[in-house]
Amino acid sequence: MFQSAAKTLSVATTTAATLTRGTSFSIRRYCQKTPATLRVSEAVSGAKLGANVKVQGWVRSVRPQKANLFLHVNDGSSLQSLQVVASSELDDPLLTLGSAVEVTGTLRKSPRQRQPFELEADRIHVVGDCDPVDFPFKIKERHSLEYIRQFPHLRCRTNAFSSLLRIRSEATTAVHSYFKENGFVQIHTPVITSNDCEGAGELFQVEPSSPNNEEGEKFFSVPAFLTVSGQLHLEVMSGAFSRVYTFGPTFRAENSQSRRHLAEFYMVEAEVSFTQSLEDLTKVMEDMFRSATEHVLAHCAEDVDLFHKHVTPGHRVSPQGHFGFPEICLPNRCKIFINSPPDGYLSLRYVSPLILLSHNIDRGSSFLQWGCDLQTEHEKHLVKHCGNIPVFVTDYPYDLKPFYARDNLDHPEHTAAAVDLLVPGVGELCGGSLREERLDLLKARLGEYLDLRRFGSVPHGGFGMGFERFLQCILGVDNIKDVIAFPRFSHSCPL
Repeated sequence: MFQSAAKTLSVATTTAATLTRGTSFSIRRYCQKTPATLRVSEAVSGAKLGANVKVQGWVRSVRPQKANLFLHVNDGSSLQSLQVVASSELDDPLLTLGSAVEVTGTLRKSPRQRQPFELEADRIHVVGDCDPVDFPFKIKERHSLEYIRQFPHLRCRTNAFSSLLRIRSEATTAVHSYFKENGFVQIHTPVITSNDCEGAGELFQVEPSSPNNEEGEKFFSVPAFLTVSGQLHLEVMSGAFSRVYTFGPTFRAENSQSRRHLAEFYMVEAEVSFTQSLEDLTKVMEDMFRSATEHVLAHCAEDVDLFHKHVTPGHRVSPQGHFGFPEICLPNRCKIFINSPPDGYLSLRYVSPLILLSHNIDRGSSFLQWGCDLQTEHEKHLVKHCGNIPVFVTDYPYDLKPFYARDNLDHPEHTAAAVDLLVPGVGELCGGSLREERLDLLKARLGEYLDLRRFGSVPHGGFGMGFERFLQCILGVDNIKDVIAFPRFSHSCPL
């Protein structure tokens, strides 16, 4: 009996010892620090220096040597890639340009001058391999925007286009921040609408692909279209909010493949109530443009510099001014937009550029006379001859503007209280007007629009800015298809 008890104790003691060892091992494993996951932008700035970290991204270059392996890894958070140094034993046939990897190691100071920090890897895991033969981008080649445009599913992996998308993201933030800081209420205007705000007839009609309705019956009971502008919906809201804006996609069914046109693009639109002054509108236009530009230059300096130095190098220098306007020659033309004169951007009535352009238009350009709308060539020519600075053109002939533009009642000229902001390299960036709030004057032009004016309308005005044109302006990109992630235009809708 005693022996039996002794055996039991012995077994119990052995079991307890085993459990203790197992528990101790588990505790040690549990207490081991897992590597912190860093974005490449954090790693290249030296965050977690000396710590065991993990970085995930795509391989931008591979350089195997006898003793070491060098990689450059990027995750889209930074123009600069992170250099990874590893033993050649970690080399893998799947480590090629474009492959997705997860790298664990110690972040340390680099002995190389080109990059202050690098990752000394102790583990490289290939998450997704890439066929280097068919991959359209090569390691040491600089590809043009026209070339990478052929690969909408891959061009985000290039330096130029990843920079563009980061700039676009920051510019979006800048626009929203400006309006929020200045008391505007954001309105989500509908994408599907029953009105043609611009009156140009370039609409995409919306219909169900497999209608369950009876033959001839419309889904919405009325013809419905993809919106060309959120303006009329903003005007509705301006009857209750003094400052409103919207920022979203708009659509035009223009059968054009030119460098200026897209079937889908983004518009920033705003309405300001209780104003009878174009100066109130031009101030908002100018302040928003300046604020967004300043934000982008401050938060995406490296990305913008890539465009100015390598993608669009001619954008950096401003030509000499003409017609008595001061010469502006700055190393970066974007600074002109920020450092405008105290009294604001130059403003000209329609008749002034008409006189200038009539006498100085390039040979071969279309002739300009009173009542003619300014074409893109006229707008660019005017901006260039004013010293490549932003220029407001106001008070257009009344018949050139839509029904909602306010009549100046200034016969015999008969102009409308409308304004365009013209900028270098693009021409018209913003277009706006005071809205006609006088019911008796509207009756002669449009009946359906009148209901917005019958119940306490106030003097108001608004404008729209093409977001892609803004990006073209600050980056110097000629083709609008190169400043949007997935360009849609006539006969082209991949993905």
